[in-house]
Amino acid sequence: MTETTASPWWDAGRHADRRPFLAARGRIKAAMRGWFGDQGFTEVEAGILQVSPGNEAHLHAFATEAVTIDGRRAPLYLHTSPEFAAKKLIAAGETRIVDFARVFRNRERGALHHPEFTMVEWYRVGETYESLMADCAELLALACEAAGRHALVWREASVDPGLAPERVTLAEAFERHAGIDLLATISPSGEADGEGLAARAREAGIRVSGDDTWADIFSKVLVERIEPNLGFGRATILCEYPVSEAALARAKASDPRVAERFELYACGVELANAFGELTDPEEQRRRFAIEMAEKQRIYGESYPIDEDLLAALAHMPPTSGIALGFERLVMLASGARHIEDVIWAPVPDLFSR
Repeated sequence: MTETTASPWWDAGRHADRRPFLAARGRIKAAMRGWFGDQGFTEVEAGILQVSPGNEAHLHAFATEAVTIDGRRAPLYLHTSPEFAAKKLIAAGETRIVDFARVFRNRERGALHHPEFTMVEWYRVGETYESLMADCAELLALACEAAGRHALVWREASVDPGLAPERVTLAEAFERHAGIDLLATISPSGEADGEGLAARAREAGIRVSGDDTWADIFSKVLVERIEPNLGFGRATILCEYPVSEAALARAKASDPRVAERFELYACGVELANAFGELTDPEEQRRRFAIEMAEKQRIYGESYPIDEDLLAALAHMPPTSGIALGFERLVMLASGARHIEDVIWAPVPDLFSR
């Protein structure tokens, strides 16, 4: 399927072309549910309507409102992740949970993005985020097996799911692919040196604007030089993000400049995002405030902070959690070329009419 097509998704001919990928989706979902069950996970269902959709600067939510019978109104949002509800369930006493959650993100549409998609999110209480790395390796192999294929494929790239993922830190990736000493631009307390990173980026041939922040430059290097080199031949686990780029993760005990965060890549495609979860409510409030100030600066909007979440964090034990884009995994495991090939009923594209 091409990115633009004259036929609607419900056209019989187009549906027949998509049907094998949708069948693979069902097999992969069933296999994953069985795997989580064997691992002792409880499947939960987070509520979609939330008082806050998430507080990351570059995530955009769909807004709605609650209306009482007497006409009073209050804002609500469709969640961008089940994370806030899941953490409250952990505070309530759950220890291993998984949610095959329908989530919603605005401003996102393309071959790898859809405004409504499925996020598989799971949490392990009392376990390190390295345990989630092992989960990822097993699930990649499981998805290929369920799809009846021997490799993950996207465009011209492929990954052998039988090979252990390569583990690369952000510092190693910046040095390897851009020649930049990333940690030299971060103080021992985690403060970022924007001018220092700008100078190093310019030396590496990356265009930097005068008003770019450290985070802006970090993102440019990541997108231009790092991500295009990840997950070829075997999957890549990109780990130890700077603390400023991991608002929901705790700092590593061995180096407070970086956080217990990793992302999983295959065929150059980001599949999952994982954290050793931050459970300090005051520090989480501080980071949310920074994220929302950045969102206001860039997009002219921000979202409320979920006070119940911050209250729950004070009761949350040490936990590791991860979110995996289910449709992306199905695409790579089944050989689909577009995310709409693996979604039963895609959202209409109102802007292409």
